[in-house]
Amino acid sequence: MSIVQQLIEKLQKGDAKSVAELTRQAIDQNMGPKKILDDGLLAGMAVVGEKFKKHEIFLPHVLLAARAMYAGLDLLKPLLAKDGIPVIGKVVLGTVQGDLHDIGKNLVGIMLKGAGYEVIDLGKDVPPERFLDAAQESGATIVGMSALLTTTMPVMKQVIDLAKERDMFGTLKFLVGGAPLSVDYAREIGADAYCFDGVNAVECVKSFTVER
Repeated sequence: MSIVQQLIEKLQKGDAKSVAELTRQAIDQNMGPKKILDDGLLAGMAVVGEKFKKHEIFLPHVLLAARAMYAGLDLLKPLLAKDGIPVIGKVVLGTVQGDLHDIGKNLVGIMLKGAGYEVIDLGKDVPPERFLDAAQESGATIVGMSALLTTTMPVMKQVIDLAKERDMFGTLKFLVGGAPLSVDYAREIGADAYCFDGVNAVECVKSFTVER
C-alpha cells in the first residue's frame, strides 16, 4: 500500500500520530506537499465527509479525523507557503451575537478546512460589524453565520443589511445555518444559501467558489 493510501486509511481512523509520521515520510521521499495534501489528507477527509453524510460515522469520528488531518497539515503548511500554493478560498465563520452555541459552526469549519479552504473562525457571540470587518481584512468572499436560538436569528439580517449599507453585499456570499432556520428564512433576509449540515455547507461554498 502506498504512503498516500496509508494516509487516507489512518486519517479515517483518526490516528493522528500515524498521519504525522506518514506525512513526514512522504516529505522525506520528496513527494510534493500539494500531492500529499490533495491525494492524502484532503482525499481522506472527503471520505470522512461522505461517510458522515450517509450516517455511517458520527461527530466524534469526524473530530478525530480532523485532529489527524491537522497533525499532517501542520507539517505541510511551511512547505505549501514556500511553494506559494494558494488556498481554494477563504471563509469567515461565526455564531451570531447573543448566541453561544458553536458545535455546528465548529463542524462546518472542520469540513471546510478538510476541503482545502482557509477558515477565519470568529467564534461565538459575534457582532454584525465583526463579520464584515473580518471579510474585508482577510479578503474572504464568503461569510457563514450560525444561530441556534430563534431570538438571535434577526442578527443575521442585521449583518446582511449592514453589508448593503457598506456596499459589500454584491461582493460577498452569505450562508446561514442552524436548527431553527430554513431555506425560506434565508431567502427572506437576503442570504445566498441555507446550509443544513457541514457537508452541505462545503457543497454550497464549493458552488460559490466555482461561480467566481
